[in-house]
Amino acid sequence: MSDKNPFEALFKQAQELTKAVPMADAFSPKVFEAMMGTMPKDMMEMMFGNTVNKDGLDARTRLLLTIAGMTTQGAQVDTVFRQTVRHALEAGATEQHIKETIAQTSVFAGLPSMTRALELAQQVFDEKEDNA
Repeated sequence: MSDKNPFEALFKQAQELTKAVPMADAFSPKVFEAMMGTMPKDMMEMMFGNTVNKDGLDARTRLLLTIAGMTTQGAQVDTVFRQTVRHALEAGATEQHIKETIAQTSVFAGLPSMTRALELAQQVFDEKEDNA
């Protein structure tokens, strides 16, 4: 029986495979995130706003609720959180709406989750100012 850990061997194989794939070095999550577009407000309303359900929630409210939910979970996935903030802004939410949503959620999620969510939201606000 071998003393070698099978998980270490598998991990080493994965590293070697990654080195062999020529495009692996070019892939960057930040580059991929920059390539993702922001859905136009009208399309958001049509797909998950109140276009179909006239008395339902509008896209802005749904996205603020999504931000609240992700904050409660600790804002674990940076790219998804930032993209949701971008979509909320496009749907008509203001920076103040987003900050208040995150702050309100901190009562349930705790300060570390709130701090992480605010940091990610601020990155989006900063990029918005840079592009203005």
